[in-house]
Parts: sequence; C-alpha cells; structure tokens
Amino acid sequence: MTDFLRDTWYLFGRLLRATARMPVFVLISIVQPILWVLLFGQLFAKVTTIQGFGASSYVQFLAPGISIMTALFGAAYSGMGMLGDIDRGVLDRLLATPVSRGALIASRILHSAVQVVIQAAIILAVACLLGARPAGGLPGILTVFLAAALLGAAFAAFSNALALAARKQELVIAVMNFIVLPTTFLSSMIMSRNLMPPWIRTVSWFNPVNWAVTAARDGFQGEAPAEIALYLGLLAAFALVCGAVATLSFNRYRRAM
Repeated sequence: MTDFLRDTWYLFGRLLRATARMPVFVLISIVQPILWVLLFGQLFAKVTTIQGFGASSYVQFLAPGISIMTALFGAAYSGMGMLGDIDRGVLDRLLATPVSRGALIASRILHSAVQVVIQAAIILAVACLLGARPAGGLPGILTVFLAAALLGAAFAAFSNALALAARKQELVIAVMNFIVLPTTFLSSMIMSRNLMPPWIRTVSWFNPVNWAVTAARDGFQGEAPAEIALYLGLLAAFALVCGAVATLSFNRYRRAM
C-alpha cells in the first residue's frame, strides 16, 4: 500500500507538470468555466419567472450545475492523455519499471478529480460575484467539490478504460460525445426537474450526472442532507465500478503487450 501511494503521488506530480507546460490549456480551463456561468446565466435569466421553476435566482440555481458540467466535460476526455502516452511509448516504459501498476490508473483519476475541483471553485467564485450565495456554507461548498470530484473520477476512469481498450482517438471522442451530451440534458443541470417532461424526469433518477448535480445543488442550498448522502453514496459506488473497469482494461492491455 505504501508503494502504491508513493507511486501514485509521483505520477500525479508528473501529470501536474505536464499540464503546467501547456499554458494555453491552463488558460482555457480557467476561462471556460467563467464563460459558462456568464453565458448561461444571461441566456436563461428569465426562466425563473416560469411557474413551478422553484428558484428565484437562476445564477444561484446554475452555479452547482455548471460546476458538475465542467467536471463532466473535463474528465470525459482524460483518456486522450493515456493514448498520448501509449503512442509515445511512455506507458510501455513505465511498465518496464517497478512502479505500482495500480498507480498508473489511480494517478490519472486523481489528476482529473483535482482539476475539476479547481474548476468548480472558480465557477462558485464567479457565481458569488454575480449574486449567488452558498446557503449551505462551507459544508455546502465542500459537497459541491466532492460531487464534482466523484463524477470526474468516474468518467476519467471510464475514459481511460476506453482508451486502453480501443487505442484510437476517434473512437474515444465519438463514444464520450455520445455519452456526455445525453447525460447532460437528461439531468437537472440547467433546467429544474419540475419543468422536465415526465419521461426525462424518470430517466434522470438513473443518471449519475443528475446524482452529482442534485447533491451539489442541495449542498449549495443547504437542503436535504439525506438526499445528499444518498447521491454521494451512489456516486462513490459508480466511481468504484468505473475504476474496476479501468483496472480490467489495463490488465488486458498488459497481457496484449
């Protein structure tokens, strides 16, 4: 276990340094969340006047949802980094060292989780400048971060599993696009569940993205602690399942070498 934690930490540092060497990527990852809040906040500002929406401020409603949206979009393409390491032979060289095999996957999942938490913090800060207020206080903000991190970890694990199994960028992009967009619009990320068509409301109960959005929004508003615990538990289970799938894909890759 000690070796696994040490190797995960060193590999995590390697990924952080690689990210820091791409200033354009860092800039986009900071600016994009701000644009989401500003654009969506202005575009749908009047939707709160619809009877039954259930919120008086759309920015207040939107902030947790956009935090989860950014986590989803950022983590969904984590597998592209894995493909880059495969194409350059980096992964094969790492496998020739005594590094813990589990750390090769765990470090990427941790990197994605930390990245989405930072983006979520930026989104909440901008939302507060626009008038949103975290009624749940610090525990509520931490709930948003935890929901974003769990969803980001799950989708990062699945994305890496897909990259290891397919080894083609086009397929990874196509599959993740096919998953990300429907799960986004089949959740209460940008629209209240009260205004959803009945069939979408039903599907959303089984949508991990909606679990994260609901937990984050409840935490931000300081509401429904039992519902928060339920959805965070489901997200944790989902992340573990995706991690197991990534591990199986990694073992298959090793056997195919």
